[in-house]
Amino acid sequence: MDQPTEPTDQYTVLPFPFPDTGGAGPLEMAEEFARLRSNCPVARVHFATGDSGWLVTRYDDVRTVLTDSRFSRAAAALTGAPRMRPLAADAATILSMDPPEHTRLHKLVARAFGKKQIERLRPFVERTAEDLVAVIEETGPPADLVAGLGLPLPIAVICHLLGVPFADRDRFCRWADVMLSLGTHSPEQVQAARDGLAGYLADLIEAKRRAPGDEDLLAMLISAREAGDRLSERELVVFGVTLLIAGYHTTSSTLAGGAFQLLRRPGLTERIRGDQQRIRTTVEEILRYSTAGVNGGTIRVATEDVELGGVLIRAGEAVLPAITSANRDETAFAGAAGFDPGREDNPHLAFGLGVHYCLGSQLARLELTVALDKLLARLPGLHLAVPEAELTCTSGVIRNLTALPVEW
Repeated sequence: MDQPTEPTDQYTVLPFPFPDTGGAGPLEMAEEFARLRSNCPVARVHFATGDSGWLVTRYDDVRTVLTDSRFSRAAAALTGAPRMRPLAADAATILSMDPPEHTRLHKLVARAFGKKQIERLRPFVERTAEDLVAVIEETGPPADLVAGLGLPLPIAVICHLLGVPFADRDRFCRWADVMLSLGTHSPEQVQAARDGLAGYLADLIEAKRRAPGDEDLLAMLISAREAGDRLSERELVVFGVTLLIAGYHTTSSTLAGGAFQLLRRPGLTERIRGDQQRIRTTVEEILRYSTAGVNGGTIRVATEDVELGGVLIRAGEAVLPAITSANRDETAFAGAAGFDPGREDNPHLAFGLGVHYCLGSQLARLELTVALDKLLARLPGLHLAVPEAELTCTSGVIRNLTALPVEW
């Protein structure tokens, strides 16, 4: 067996995130990912913060990082830990916890995101999507699918689930955009956004505590705390912040990106229209193919020396599992570089793996399936209203189309 390789001068330290390719269209992955999968699957990268880490690009290696307890999220939230974003991760969020702390918080909300509970949301999701597409249809072409459907549907659903006023969406979306930025805002601005959103949620939680009403998820978390659960006030607020942002941002990006892939393939939209099984299969391929989180994943820190991909990762070093790259790995997916809506075997990692597998996976699948079904049913002949080259994307941890103009 080959001995693990120590980091030496032969490892070129690459700046990360990689720049946009400017290739055949928007939402394309940087060519660097494919090169690294072939030649250097565990590569040394340098972040804009001045810290460095290891970027993991192959499917099997990414699975290892996601499931091996030696790669810790909690360690990545410690003071002085290497980071990619302007501020260190908040140690009080479930996203920055390892078991058993993570297990305790996960149990509080797992049932609310279970398949049976999510199915109870179907009427609301269908009604909301139907109403949004109806407005698009009535207003007439051209229309922007990001503003008309991609953003408002996930926001409306997570607001309904949590018990957050939909009318406040502009406020919390502004804070969320700053919090998820990469290099476009100062640490002070990011901290101010964190404080603003946390203060907003704290006020909302206090209002719900004073006047109990609907049995939404925030109310459930308040009750759990009041009933003697170990959830602290800070954990309660941060949990609300995490669920609110995670509940709409990635789904919005994936919905817009998925619609874009369908618009590039007019024949496909005709084949899947009204066919629920084909739409579900297409949604899974959209999730695999999505570049929403093209900047990688969530940093872990090695708690001990670990060999991975022929490289010796030292304790205390950052490891970034590039899920989007893993989902394009030819060793795991036949024809991985292409978009195949008929792909039957599709073990993508869009929702992660292991203890941090996304709580909202069933909800995201429901929203994407319903949205595409309503869109294709009501707007036949849907096509791009502008050349692909004119489409632009946001920057940050999660990348989205700024607009998706369509006609029908």
